[in-house]
Amino acid sequence: MYVVTGGAGMIGSNIIHQLNLRGIRDILVVDNLKNGRKMFNLSDLDISDYMSRERFIELVRRDEVPKGVRGIFHLGANSATTEWDGAHLMDNNFQYSKDLLHWCLGHEAQFLYASSASVYGRGTAGFAEGRYQELPINMYAYSKFIFDEYVRNCLNVHSGQVVGLRYFNVYGPREGHKGSMASTAYHFYKQTLTDGKIKLFEGIDGISDGEQRRDFVYVEDCALVNLWFLDHPEVSGIFNVGSGVATTFNEVARNVVKQAGGGEIVYIPFPDHLRGVYQNYTQADLTRLRKAGCDLRFRDIEEGIRDYLSWAQSSPLFV
Repeated sequence: MYVVTGGAGMIGSNIIHQLNLRGIRDILVVDNLKNGRKMFNLSDLDISDYMSRERFIELVRRDEVPKGVRGIFHLGANSATTEWDGAHLMDNNFQYSKDLLHWCLGHEAQFLYASSASVYGRGTAGFAEGRYQELPINMYAYSKFIFDEYVRNCLNVHSGQVVGLRYFNVYGPREGHKGSMASTAYHFYKQTLTDGKIKLFEGIDGISDGEQRRDFVYVEDCALVNLWFLDHPEVSGIFNVGSGVATTFNEVARNVVKQAGGGEIVYIPFPDHLRGVYQNYTQADLTRLRKAGCDLRFRDIEEGIRDYLSWAQSSPLFV
């Protein structure tokens, strides 16, 4: 059995999809379905069981997890970068992760968890997986960073597989439940369907309108990276997961317009609440991932948007 926490979320459900393609269906999904729209992410997938986060962590702490768990994909977390309740984030993102980590180490189960590229802050020191580059600028990023630090210490004394994956800007199928936290590609496409106008931020800090750059990575590629590590239990560490290319929001919007068959790009004022806590530029350094042996080819933005919108235009699961 495999456990996928956050299994009804975007990356988690795409991992389950890839496991299903391998014929693996003995999967326990751990999530919170208070947002019932997340069921769309699971409705076409095959799993063996579902459990709430509260019930699962109770079993973990009592060492009563169902027998036969070979590995845990840990995607469950509060991912809101605008959340400043530090106690809540440390409980949900740090302590919860620690409990799962130690359970896996104690039961010889593979542990693959979601870190975040947000740990690099504004990225002024670059985007390689090193302490010098890490300077979180919001509480969510700090909760991810401090767990990565904890993992580094554990890797020095434990031999079981532990892999942290620092996702950059993920987009693609099964993200409609995320609301305002969904990708720009999702929002841009939805805007073409409503009023035909794609809204981008005006420039700031010397950057022209819509020319902020991010490393956009397709969610299916993220899922495939997880399965690569699943197939290589001898590899542990913390790794970036991105396309390795910084793409402007203008480029994303133009590709959405092309694939959607129309749409006008307009620019709106940069929000005051994002000043000082906004990443104007990200680009994954994939050196460590490649040195580990992962040679997966990441889709460029044109291919990714084409695949995404092709899915969205034909799938009843797009919401």
